[in-house]
Amino acid sequence: MATKTQVEAVINGEPIEFLCEPRQSLLEVLRDTLGLTGSKEGCNNGNCGACSVLIDGALVNACLVLAVEIQGRQVTTIEGIATPDGLHPLQQKFLEHAALQCGFCTPGFIVAAKALLDRNPDPSEAEVRQWLAGNLCRCTGYDHIVKAILAAADRPTGAEAHP
Repeated sequence: MATKTQVEAVINGEPIEFLCEPRQSLLEVLRDTLGLTGSKEGCNNGNCGACSVLIDGALVNACLVLAVEIQGRQVTTIEGIATPDGLHPLQQKFLEHAALQCGFCTPGFIVAAKALLDRNPDPSEAEVRQWLAGNLCRCTGYDHIVKAILAAADRPTGAEAHP
C-alpha cells in the first residue's frame, strides 16, 4: 500500500489540506475525498473535457493531473465559478440560451469558457469553437453553447450579428 502524501492548495478560494496516494488523480480527490462532484468523470483519459478545472488560471483535465501536483497551487472547479451573490454571467447565459441538455458536460464547458474569456474577453465564433474542441457533448449540436459563450462576452450572434 502506498504512503499517503499531504497536499496543501487553495481550491475555489479556500485553503485546503488533504491526504492522497501519489497515483491518485486530481479528479478522484476532488470528487471522492473533497466532495466536489461538479467535475465529472467522462472518459478518464483527457478526451472529453467533463472534468475541466483551472489550475493557476490554466485550463486542464483533472483526470490527467496527479493530485500531488497541485501542492501550493490554486484550483478553480465549477463549484468556484458562481459567487455568493449568484451565478457567474457564463452560467446565466447557459441558462438563457438553453445551452445544456442532460447537464453532464456543462460544468466542463463552463470552466473551459471561463478560461477562454479570461484570456480573450472578445473571442470570435471560430475562436470559441476551436477553444471548445476538447469538450464533448453527446446531446447538442454545440450551437447553443457557442451562442451562450458569445453572449457572455456580449458579442452578437447569428441574425443579431447581421442586421
